[in-house]
Amino acid sequence: MSHERRPSLAAILTLLGGGFVIGGGLVLWALGTGLALVFGLSRSWYFGGFLVGLVVVAAGGSMWLVPGARRISGAIAIACAAASVPLAFGGFVVGFLLTAVGGAIAAARPQPRVVVVPSPPSSGPSPPWT
Repeated sequence: MSHERRPSLAAILTLLGGGFVIGGGLVLWALGTGLALVFGLSRSWYFGGFLVGLVVVAAGGSMWLVPGARRISGAIAIACAAASVPLAFGGFVVGFLLTAVGGAIAAARPQPRVVVVPSPPSSGPSPPWT
């Protein structure tokens, strides 16, 4: 198992964006439920923005807890940022931007390079004191 640095900035931005998306989803859910009660409309999809926000928070947590899965978590965050626009007002636009930037940072972060340092050539048996 390789030790990999956590994508801290990406995770923090994604978690903050997820909070805004959850807030936008809750506002849309409340407005949609009110309109559904007044006009008798279907309200089954109004809960979707809140669920997208929960997935964004889960992706941000995954970036932090499982750094090796940062690319897939970043891709999920970007997809959820796009889905949050119609479902949660894009998290008041701020949530969309934070989530999209955090997901992009996580997905675009390069793999750490493994540097192999060759050992010096041996010139015979080692002395007994080593």
